[in-house]
Amino acid sequence: MKIFDSHTHLNDEHLYPEADKYFKHAQNLGVVKIANVGSNQKLNDLSLELAAKYPDMYSIIGWHPEDSIYYHEEQEKLLIEQLQSPKVVALGEIGLDYHQTASPRDVQKRVFKRQIDIAKQLHLPISVHNRDAFEDTYAILKEMHIADIRGVMHSFNGDPEWLKKFLDLGMLVSYSGVASFKKTHEVHDAVRNTPFDSMLVETDAPYLSPEPLRGKQNEPAYSLYTVEALARICDVNPDVIAEHTYDNTMRLFRIEES
Repeated sequence: MKIFDSHTHLNDEHLYPEADKYFKHAQNLGVVKIANVGSNQKLNDLSLELAAKYPDMYSIIGWHPEDSIYYHEEQEKLLIEQLQSPKVVALGEIGLDYHQTASPRDVQKRVFKRQIDIAKQLHLPISVHNRDAFEDTYAILKEMHIADIRGVMHSFNGDPEWLKKFLDLGMLVSYSGVASFKKTHEVHDAVRNTPFDSMLVETDAPYLSPEPLRGKQNEPAYSLYTVEALARICDVNPDVIAEHTYDNTMRLFRIEES
């Protein structure tokens, strides 16, 4: 079994000092590739650093909606330059977050759209953060014709109706440990309705640890438990989920098997 953790944060301060240990543990559980995701200048820099150091780590960089108030012309200039690094596979995580954030919604929308424009210019897919902002996130992706470059709805937690809307735009969806929680019934329904060729898996470590480790610090190795949870929901062998999500991630991020 080969698993690709499509969205994690070994560049986070809680994991970065022992990134080597966490990656070795991941590989021992079959998680052979990971994409470290940035959200501001510091985390973007560390994501790039890890990707340069480890052959099977990749970089996704961009400006998170919570940090969008700090996004300005000089940051954009550097972002465009860094996005052209050889191990960068997507622009993200970008999007909207309407849950207790200091960034005004109009600023979030402007920065979200601007980064989609940059992704189009550079022919990169995007990784989308959406928290309590389904309507506006969907409207912007539709307005920006996101099918031109595609992308992934990171840690998707919507119901089957929202799933269909985003899939119809050409987006893929990634499931995190949230899909393993006992009471997230709408997410379970979405999983059952997700075509295997549109599904990715992630940890979002150090957050959202899957069952049976909920409440503990997450790490890329625990992608395995999310794969197993998705397999139970879909009533298939975990190898089926692992194979499809691995292949989908490689294809979306345009990574060739070495």
